Amino acid sequence: MALQLTDENIKEFINSGKPVVIDFWAEWCGPCRMVSPIVEELAKEYEGQIVIGKMDVDANVETPNEYGIRNIPTILFFKDGQVVDKQIGATQKSVLAAKVQALL
Repeated sequence: MALQLTDENIKEFINSGKPVVIDFWAEWCGPCRMVSPIVEELAKEYEGQIVIGKMDVDANVETPNEYGIRNIPTILFFKDGQVVDKQIGATQKSVLAAKVQALL
C-alpha cells in the first residue's frame, strides 16, 4: 500500500537511501482517481525495493510548491534524494512501471 506522505514526513522518505515515487493528487481530481489504483498496484509489486507514496496537495501545500507541482496528477521519481523523472497527467501502468524499473 502506498504511504500517505505529508509536508512534515516527506524528507525522511526522500532521504532514506531508497528510490522514492510520489503521487501528488487531490480528492476532487478525476485523472488522479484513474492513476491511484495503478500507484497502489506498483506499491505492492515493488514493496521493499522502492518507497511509493501519495501526497494530497490540498492538505499539504509546502512540498507541491517546493517541487513546482502545477498540474495533478503529477508523479515524481527520486533517486539519491534528487528528482530524476516525472509524469504529469494520467497514463498507463506500463509507462509508470518502466519509470519505476529505471530507478532500480
